[in-house]
Amino acid sequence: MPWNGNQSCVQTVVVFGDQLNRRIGALADADPDSTRVLLVESAGLLNRSRHVQRNHFVVAAMRRFAAELEQVGFEVDHRRADTIRAGIDAHRNEHEPDEIIATEPNSRAARRLCEDLGITQVRSNQFLCHHSEFEAWAEGRKSMKMETFYRWTRDRLGYLMDGKGEPVGGRWNFDAENRQPPPDDPSIFTTPPTSELDDLDHEVLESLPETHGEQPIGIWATSRRAALARLDHFVKYELGRFGPYEDAMTSGSWNLAHSVLSPYLNLGLLMPDEVCDRVEEAFRHGDVPINSAEGFIRQVVGWREYVWGLYWLWPDHIDSNVLDHRRHVPPAFTGEATTDMACLADTLDGLRERAWVHHIPRLMVLSNFANLYGIHPRRLMDWMLDQYIDGAEWVMVPNVMGMALWADGGRMATKPYVSGGAYINRMSDYCSDCRYNPKNRVGEDACPFTTLYWDFLDRHRARLESSHRMGRPLANLDRLSDIDEVRDRADTVKRGIRDGRI
Repeated sequence: MPWNGNQSCVQTVVVFGDQLNRRIGALADADPDSTRVLLVESAGLLNRSRHVQRNHFVVAAMRRFAAELEQVGFEVDHRRADTIRAGIDAHRNEHEPDEIIATEPNSRAARRLCEDLGITQVRSNQFLCHHSEFEAWAEGRKSMKMETFYRWTRDRLGYLMDGKGEPVGGRWNFDAENRQPPPDDPSIFTTPPTSELDDLDHEVLESLPETHGEQPIGIWATSRRAALARLDHFVKYELGRFGPYEDAMTSGSWNLAHSVLSPYLNLGLLMPDEVCDRVEEAFRHGDVPINSAEGFIRQVVGWREYVWGLYWLWPDHIDSNVLDHRRHVPPAFTGEATTDMACLADTLDGLRERAWVHHIPRLMVLSNFANLYGIHPRRLMDWMLDQYIDGAEWVMVPNVMGMALWADGGRMATKPYVSGGAYINRMSDYCSDCRYNPKNRVGEDACPFTTLYWDFLDRHRARLESSHRMGRPLANLDRLSDIDEVRDRADTVKRGIRDGRI
C-alpha cells in the first residue's frame, strides 16, 4: 500500500537518472516502510545542447519510475533543481533523513558529488563485471585486448559454454560469418515497436528547454514494461539476422537487425543479464544461429563491459590526443550546413530524426570522418554526448579516445579504424547514388573519405609505424605516384568541410 506518512522514513535512497530499476544496488533490498526515494531532475543538465529526444527519454523514464515506486509503497521525492547537488541539499534540509544512500553512480563526477555530500555508496550490480573485478583482471597485463577479456568474462558467467569450459560450437568468435553487406531488399528488416505519446510525455516535453533534433514520436520506450516489449521484438524478429548484417549499412533501414536496446541498458530499464539470458535461451531452443547469438552476447558481455572497465581503470583517458588534432566540429555536424556525401548525410539525418545510429555508422562514418579531418577528440566526444539517446561519459570516453579516434596512440586499439571510401562502398548501398566516387582520391569527384585516408596516412606516418597492423597500408602509401596531388586535394577538401561546402 502507498506510504501514508505515518511510518518513520529513516533513510533516503538517491536514484540517479541512469539507475531506473528496482534490482539495482541500494533499491534492491530497500523497505518502503523505512525508505524514502529521491530523484532529481537537473535543470543544468537539461539546459545543455542535448538532443530533445535524449532529454525527453531520461526525464519521462524517471517520472514513470517514480510512479512505479509509489505504487509499491515508497514515498518518492521527485523534484527538479538547478543541479543534482542543489536537489539533494534541499531534500536533506526538508526531510532530515538519518542517512542518505546511493548506488555507486556511473560517472566520476557523480561519485565525487556523493563523497562531497557524505552519501553512503552501495556497490553497483548494474554491470556484469564490477570495475574492481576488471581492475584485478587487468593487473600486470601488458596487453588488455577485448577478445581476451571477453573470453574470460564469458567463461566466468557461463554464456554459450558447453559445460566443460569450452565455447559452444568450438569457437569463441564467429565474426567471419558476420560481415555481409546489406541485402538487396532491406524491407526484410522490421522496425522496433513504438509507444503512443501520452499525457506524461506531453507534460515532459512542455517542461523541457528548447534544443535540437526532431520531436519524439514514440520510438524510445520510457518504462520497463515497454523496454521489455522491445527486447521481445528483437529476439523474436531480428536476432536471427543480427549476426550476418551487424556490420552493414543501408539507406533502406535505420536499424537493420540491431537490437536498439542500448538506451534501456544504459538507463537501467533493462539489465544486461536478462538480455543475454533471453538471447542464449533463443539459441538453445534452436531459434537463432550461433553466429547471431554469439555476436550479440559479444557486444554486451564483451564490448560493453570492457568499455565500462576501461573508463574506471584509466581516469586520464579523456585527455588523449596523441595525433594532435585540433579542428572544430564542422557545420555539417551541427546542422549549419548540408553535405553531398550520401553516407554522412544519411547518418546525420538519422541522428537528427532519432538520436541514434548503430555502431558502424558511428565508427566508420562519423568517427572515421572526424579522424581523417582532424577534429579535436574532446570536441567530438562532447558533440556525440549531446547527440545520442544512449550517450554517457563512461561509454564515450573509451569508445571515442580509444576505438574511434585512436587518440590514445594504441593504448586500447592496436590500429586506427580509418578507411577510404572502398570500405563504405563494400558495406553499404550509399555510394551508388553519391556524387563522389569512392575509387578516386584526386579530382572534383574524389570521395572525401578516400582522399583524406591517404592524407591521414601521409601526415601521421611516423606515429603509425609503431603499429604492426599498419605495415600494409603504409606500404601501399609508398606506391602512390600522385601523393602531391592527394595532399593538394586534401587541403581543398578540408577547407570545404570547414566552410560547409562538401
